Amino acid sequence: MSSLDAFNEILQRDEPLAPYTWLRLGGPAQYMATPRSVEELIGLVTVCHDEQLPIHVLGGGSNLLVKDEGVSGVVIRLTASVFGNVEIDGNRVRTGSGVLLSHVISETVRVGLAGFENLAGIPGTIGGALCGNSGGRLGEVSQLVSSVTGLTSVGERVVRGKDELSFDYRQSNLNELIIIEAEFELRPGDPAAIAQMLKMNWIAKKSVQPLSSQSAGCVFKNPRGQRAGLLIEQAGLKGTRVGGAEISDRHANFIVTHPGAKSSDVMRLIDLTRSKISEQFGVHLEPEIKFW
Repeated sequence: MSSLDAFNEILQRDEPLAPYTWLRLGGPAQYMATPRSVEELIGLVTVCHDEQLPIHVLGGGSNLLVKDEGVSGVVIRLTASVFGNVEIDGNRVRTGSGVLLSHVISETVRVGLAGFENLAGIPGTIGGALCGNSGGRLGEVSQLVSSVTGLTSVGERVVRGKDELSFDYRQSNLNELIIIEAEFELRPGDPAAIAQMLKMNWIAKKSVQPLSSQSAGCVFKNPRGQRAGLLIEQAGLKGTRVGGAEISDRHANFIVTHPGAKSSDVMRLIDLTRSKISEQFGVHLEPEIKFW
């Protein structure tokens, strides 16, 4: 009998992962768990460590490609209310890791706190945004965060203050933690002006990205001093299709999927794109999308 059996109330076996990702692709999780409390999460992480089961934390599934054969180990979804809270005290905002970034944006704009409106249109959860330092030309989430609380691989609870946090372009030193909550420090401002800025940012993003299509956001990181989408467009790859996966004709750094698409189609299209860009421009494109 596995110690994991103690979590049968929150555990699903061979759970299809495609419905939980923006690309709607990929095979099942060996186990999927939805802990109902921090204590239950700690117990689960401890058991996984003892039994040497890999842990994968699934947030909004917006920048994720799950392989067709699925994922071994335990996929954890932090969807319980304890992981989805947003508390505002003055200019400080504390949020659970499972809350959607879009919800935090709307809540902070509503009360006249500036900062998150610059992340308009970025999908996913707070936990995912912090791990990948989500952002755009107007700023990154790392500019707003003051502390992060999470669990280590052995289930130990730790708090990292601002001086212990390290961020770079689309990466952080948080990937080895299971983030539970985070605290942010924002700037007070005029609610109407902040709301107007949010609206303008959203319109600008919507005008150039295929937000209505089935995609996973930007596929590649921008090389230093260059834009991945522009390189792909200059290489004449817009509209290139492999199986059911296609480079968007609206924004070349997006891959959209069609009925019947497989994860392997997306992977082959990514490999083809990287090869062509390397060949034509001598530039190595690094994926922004995560692979499971």
